[in-house]
Amino acid sequence: MLGTGLLQGLAVTAKNFVGSFHDPARLVTTEYPEQTTKLPENYRNFPFLVCDAEQDPLGTLRCVACRICETECPPQCIYIVMERDAKGKALKKPKVFDLDISVCMSCQICVEVCPFDAIKMDQHYEIAETGRFRELLLDREALTKSNAYYHRIHPTEAAAVDALLAEQAARQAAAKSAKAAPAAKAPENPPPPPPAA
Repeated sequence: MLGTGLLQGLAVTAKNFVGSFHDPARLVTTEYPEQTTKLPENYRNFPFLVCDAEQDPLGTLRCVACRICETECPPQCIYIVMERDAKGKALKKPKVFDLDISVCMSCQICVEVCPFDAIKMDQHYEIAETGRFRELLLDREALTKSNAYYHRIHPTEAAAVDALLAEQAARQAAAKSAKAAPAAKAPENPPPPPPAA
């Protein structure tokens, strides 16, 4: 019969409409922006920089300004300038770290190539702005978020990264102490006295 598919679709709609008055779990619409749905852990949007302390975010950035992410970025939307001291010696932190989200295609290559786990993908999707240029260019301060925030949005991945970093730190401490131990034992054998003339 002509129109049976249409009637079946309307029956499902009517069933959900009537059922939603009795069972709130059947409500399928979220009243955005008053209510927001929890995003799944594997949702990715734009990159952010991870810092290890909330009190001094820019002082504890994991980024050492190696510029690998800037080089590997396909649309070239990352711009990094390494900070230098008064003598011109390079410091291992970025003076400028800009990300143009109007160009970024969220490919996650910058995250994959970062050897210091300093850049990760965010879940922030409310990025509507009134302007098209300056408002969509995020600087270092706007990109920096704490490790606690990273644990909130990607708990499984963040725990694995922290375990890996702790293991690397323990290995480096063990190597440093092993190197210092032979140097401490060296003075046990005093040098022979000079020959008498």
